[in-house]
Amino acid sequence: MKSIRYMRGSRTRKSEINMTPLIDIVFILLIFFIVTTSFVREAGVDVQRPSAQTAETKEKANVILGLTAQGQIFVEGRPLDIRSVRAYMERFLAETPEGAVVIVADKQSMTGATVQVLDQCRLAGVKNISIAAKKQ
Repeated sequence: MKSIRYMRGSRTRKSEINMTPLIDIVFILLIFFIVTTSFVREAGVDVQRPSAQTAETKEKANVILGLTAQGQIFVEGRPLDIRSVRAYMERFLAETPEGAVVIVADKQSMTGATVQVLDQCRLAGVKNISIAAKKQ
């Protein structure tokens, strides 16, 4: 019996899995996703968007301004005063010169408030401004 065990033991090799190529691929994928990801600053508020037949999907939006039915403005879940929108947009343009802004206004919001937000964005120098709507 001892001789058989000895023979089995001598035939078995310790096999190891080389994890280095797998870790290399994981790091390369991680770097790829970090570099290619565009960070969007969400409005952080639920808004009932109006619907439009000609609504199009916008591929690139860096800042989303939410405008509630009560006229409150939200960026990244934080309320923003109308007087602060221009300064916020100027700071945003300094960080992202080709940045795009989407205004997500509630369908019950006042048109005047939407125009004020739009005007403040334009005064800050934002050239790529869109108003969000649901496609019918």
